[in-house]
Amino acid sequence: MVTSDFDEISSIQSVTIQKVSLNESAQTLPDVLAVEEPLEIVLVWRENEKWQQKSLSITMRTPGNDEELALGFLFSEGLILDRSEVEKVRVSPLINKVFVEVIPLVAERSQRLQRHFYTTSSCGVCGKASLEAVQQTAHYAIPEVTPLITQEILFRLPQLLREAQATFDQTGGLHASGLFDTQGNLIVLREDVGRHNALDKVIGYILNTTNLPLSNQILLLSGRISFELVQKAVMAGIPFIAAIGAPSSLAVSLAQEHNITLIGFLRDSHANVYCEAGRLAQT
Repeated sequence: MVTSDFDEISSIQSVTIQKVSLNESAQTLPDVLAVEEPLEIVLVWRENEKWQQKSLSITMRTPGNDEELALGFLFSEGLILDRSEVEKVRVSPLINKVFVEVIPLVAERSQRLQRHFYTTSSCGVCGKASLEAVQQTAHYAIPEVTPLITQEILFRLPQLLREAQATFDQTGGLHASGLFDTQGNLIVLREDVGRHNALDKVIGYILNTTNLPLSNQILLLSGRISFELVQKAVMAGIPFIAAIGAPSSLAVSLAQEHNITLIGFLRDSHANVYCEAGRLAQT
């Protein structure tokens, strides 16, 4: 059950700007910005007949879909294995906190994690230890490499993603993660100032509505592909990642480790396939 202290939070803030152009007088105009605010994720559990809580993470995010963000974060970090381990979620937007009531086992897992959970809208992790950590915590096997999507459908996805980015149209300041089926139908799209937050919101939506793993879905990212985004896809069992931008070296290494198809620079009917090209059919 997901409860919330609010009905709707705007992700857009109105401002007044001075628009300047070469050899022209400055103009005073209205404009809009993508909102960026901190969100603290707090674990709550009952132990020895007493309520306990632990501040787990502070992330800079665009308000909205905060319960999905918290669920997706907990899942992609290996703290929860499925939605049944969460009893209740309560979002408190006035204080920018989300309280996630979990079974005691989740609290025990949080004690064993080595990573310090402070994230920002451009965070990431790297190194051989990170690759090994994902290998240890991932519990879905990526399916065998067989044709999954045609080039024709793949090259249509960026336009479909762009058309669904309502907040980006107004602000130009948000990342997007979109999940598609193999026929190019958009399943869910989420936008956020943090690219990792946008993907956590997608995963949180899936946890609330259907089952994992996402063995036959395509993940499309609006920007570059970082290690952390591939890590989250591994945890959700997503076999195919494409992005408008470039991947990092560690993102490619992690995709290779888990037999994930990784595609970058997907634009203008061109793309670079970095690994597992067998999932992309020509027709």
